[in-house]
Amino acid sequence: MKRQRTKRARTTTALVRIRIAAIWRKRWVRIAAAIAAVPTVILCFVATYYAVSFGRLIDARLHGERDTTLPRVFARPLELRRGQSLTELQLIDRLNDLGYAHREHVDRPGEFAVGNGAVAIMPRSPDFKAQIVRVVFERPPAPGKAAPKKAPPRPRIADRVLQLELGSKTSERLVLDTPVLTSLGGGEREKRRAVALSVIPDRVRQAVLAIEDRRFYEHPGVDPIGIAGAVLSNIRGKRGYTAGGSTITQQVARNVFLPKMFSEMTLQAAREKSWRRKLLEMWLSVIITARASKDEIFEMYLNDMTLGQRGSFGIVGVAEASRLFFGKDVSNVSLAEAATIAGVFQSPSALSPFNNPARCKDRRNVVLGAMADSGYITADVATRAQHEPLTIVPRALEAEAPYFVDFVGQRLGEQYPGLTTTTDQPVEVYTTLDLHLQHVAQDAVRDGLIGVDNQLAKRKRGKAEAALIALDPRTGEILAFVGGRSYNQSQYDRAVLSRRQPGSVFKPFVFLTAFEQALAQERHDITPASITLDEQETFEFDDQVWTPENYEHTYDGPITYRHALAHSRNLGTIHVAQQAGYDRVSALWKSLGIGNPPKAYPSIALGVFEATPFEIATAYTIFPNGGAMRPLKEILQITRGGKDITRKDSTPQKVIAKPQTTFLVTNMMRSVLNEGTAATARSAGFTLDAAGKTGTTNDLRDAWFVGFTPELLTVVWVGFDDNQPVGLSGAKAALPIWTQFMKAALAGRASVPFEVPDGLAFMNIDADNGKIATPYCPKVINEAFIAGTEPSQVCDLHR
Repeated sequence: MKRQRTKRARTTTALVRIRIAAIWRKRWVRIAAAIAAVPTVILCFVATYYAVSFGRLIDARLHGERDTTLPRVFARPLELRRGQSLTELQLIDRLNDLGYAHREHVDRPGEFAVGNGAVAIMPRSPDFKAQIVRVVFERPPAPGKAAPKKAPPRPRIADRVLQLELGSKTSERLVLDTPVLTSLGGGEREKRRAVALSVIPDRVRQAVLAIEDRRFYEHPGVDPIGIAGAVLSNIRGKRGYTAGGSTITQQVARNVFLPKMFSEMTLQAAREKSWRRKLLEMWLSVIITARASKDEIFEMYLNDMTLGQRGSFGIVGVAEASRLFFGKDVSNVSLAEAATIAGVFQSPSALSPFNNPARCKDRRNVVLGAMADSGYITADVATRAQHEPLTIVPRALEAEAPYFVDFVGQRLGEQYPGLTTTTDQPVEVYTTLDLHLQHVAQDAVRDGLIGVDNQLAKRKRGKAEAALIALDPRTGEILAFVGGRSYNQSQYDRAVLSRRQPGSVFKPFVFLTAFEQALAQERHDITPASITLDEQETFEFDDQVWTPENYEHTYDGPITYRHALAHSRNLGTIHVAQQAGYDRVSALWKSLGIGNPPKAYPSIALGVFEATPFEIATAYTIFPNGGAMRPLKEILQITRGGKDITRKDSTPQKVIAKPQTTFLVTNMMRSVLNEGTAATARSAGFTLDAAGKTGTTNDLRDAWFVGFTPELLTVVWVGFDDNQPVGLSGAKAALPIWTQFMKAALAGRASVPFEVPDGLAFMNIDADNGKIATPYCPKVINEAFIAGTEPSQVCDLHR
C-alpha cells in the first residue's frame, strides 16, 4: 500500500511537471511572466530600500535622537527657605512644574505627599540620599482668635514656611530640582516635555489604547481586524476606504518617520488619502515593529504626537498636554483628565479643550466608555468620571513664560548659531527665570489689567496691554518676564519690542546729570536740597515754541529738587535740565549705550524720545549699583554633551565714575513712594524700603512705573499697541501692577537698606526750603549730601 501511494504521488508530480512545461512552451505565457517579473523585482527593491532607510531612522530615533535635536530650556532651581511666604497649593504647583508625582505616601525620589499642615518630598537629587524633606507650614490664627501676646510681631501673611526638616535635622534653606520650561525644536515652535513610558500613569496609557488601538500589543503593526472593520464601516457609510483602521504604529510611521524621510512637497503628496500612502504606512509599520519593541513604539507615540496649539506653540506629547490643559504633571492627572488627553488625539484642533470644550467633553466621555468596554475600569467608575466637569487651566501657557522662551530662543540664535539644530549631542539651556516669580508676575499683570479695563470701560477705550520685567539689579539676571496680556492672543513681545516714550521715568537721569555736572565743576550749590522753580515758561528751539504744563495744571513755585522729583513736577525738572545743559543730559543717556540718543531739546527732561521696557530696566541698574550698569542676563549656563559652552558675561559698565551721585538720586526716589506720586503703594501694603519713579507721557499715551529695592528691580509699562492714549497716569495704571508683584515677590523678607557710599554726609533740613531745620520746622527730612556741599543757612521761615 505504501509503495502504491508513493508511486501514485510520483506519477502525479510527473504529470504536473509535464503540464507546466507544456504551458511554459506557449509564447504568451513566457511574455506574461516576464512582464510580471519586472514590477515584482521593482517592488522588492523598493521594499528593501525603505526597510534599510527607515531602519536607520528608527535606530537613530531609539538611540536618543529626540533629546539631541531638541535642546531643553530650564528655569532656576526650586529654592525653599524658612520663613518664605508660600502656601501648600503654591508648593504643590511648583512640584508639578518639576514633574513630581503626588502619592498617598512617599516611597521613591520624585514623589510628594500632603497632610497635617506639611508637604513631604523625596528630592531626585542624589545629594539628598533618598531622605524625605518635610515642609511645615505656619498659618495665621483662626478668625476670632488672637495671636499669643508673647509672639513676636511679624508680617500678616496667609501662609509661610515655618520649618524645613531634612531627616532629623532642620535647615534654613534647601535647593531642589530645576524645572523644565520647554524644548526648542530646530526652528519649530513647540511645547514639548518628553518623558519615559514608565513615568506615564496606567490610566493615561489605558485611555489611549482603549480609544486609539485596543489590539496594539497583539498585532504586528497592522491590524487586519481593524482594517476589516474600517472597510465594512466605510462601505456602509459610503465613504472612501481610508477612513479609520490606522494603528498606533501607523500613526507613528505617518507623523514621526515620514517627515524625516521626505521633503515637504513629497510628504504632502504621501499624506494624501490614497492606496499608495496607506501601503507605505503599513510596510513602514511592519518595519518599525520588527526594529522596536511595543513599549518603545508606544512611548514615541505618547511623546511625539501633536495635541493642539496654544498661541504659536504646538503642544507635543501627553506630558506637555497635561501641563497646559490642567497645570499638572502627567503623573498626577485624574481618570477624567487622562481620558480628556486621550480624546484629543483623534482631532487636536476640533477637540481642543480650549477651542471647543463641549466637543472635548463629549469625546472624553466616549473614551471613558471605551475604557469600560476594554475592561480597564468598571462601568460605575466610568459613569462617575463622565459626570465630572471639564476643568482646564486657561493661563497655564502664560505661566510658563512663553515671551521669555521666545526671547531666549532669539538670543540663542544670535549668540550661538546652529545650537538649536544640533543633532549629535544633547543641549541644555539653564536660564535666569524664577518660575515662582513668573507666576506672581503673570497674576499681577492679569489683575492689574482687569483694573485698567474697568477704568477704560467707562471711557470706551478698549483693552490695554502691559509688559513687566523683574530682575536682580546686582547681577542683571532676569527673574520674571511678561510681554503682554495673553500670549495665546498675541505673541508680540512688548517688553523688548515696544519703543515708547519713557516720560517721567527719565527724570531721575536729569537730576543725575545735574549732580554729575556740579561734581565735575566742584560746585556746592547743586544738591537734593537745592531750589528749582516750578512755574510755567515758554521755550523756543529750532523754530519751535513749546509751553509744557504740569500733569494737574498746578504749579508749586520754588521747590527743592527732592520735591520736584517725588511729585514729578514737569516745570521744576525742565529748569534743572536747563541749568545742567540739555546736551549734557543727552550725553549721559548716550553714555549708557541704550537705543537712539535723544536730541538736546528742553523736551528731553520729560522723556520725549523712545525706549523699550527692556532698555529702561537696563538703564535703571545704575542706581542700586552705584553708577555701574548691569547688562540684563537671561542665560546662566549652556551645556552641550555635558560640556559647558557658556560665553563669558559682559562686564558691568561703569557709567558714573563715583557712586555718591547715583545714591543721591536713589535717596530722592525713596520719597516717590514715601510721599510722592507712588505713595498709594504704601497704603496698599508695600512696606519695604524702596525707590522708584512713576511715568506718564504726553497726552497720557503711556503709563510706567519703575521701582527697586537692593534685591529686586521691576519695570511695568501699560499702554495700547496702536499708540493711542491710555488716558491713565503711571500711578493709576502701572503702579498697582508693580505693587502687587513686589508685595508677593518679597513677602516674608526683611527690609534691606540701600548701601551708603563713603563721602556722604546727612543733615536734617526743612523739606520746603532746603535749609538747615530748626525745632520749629513742621516737616523735616534727613537729607544726603556729598561731603562739603551741606547747606549753611538755617531755616528762617519757621520760628
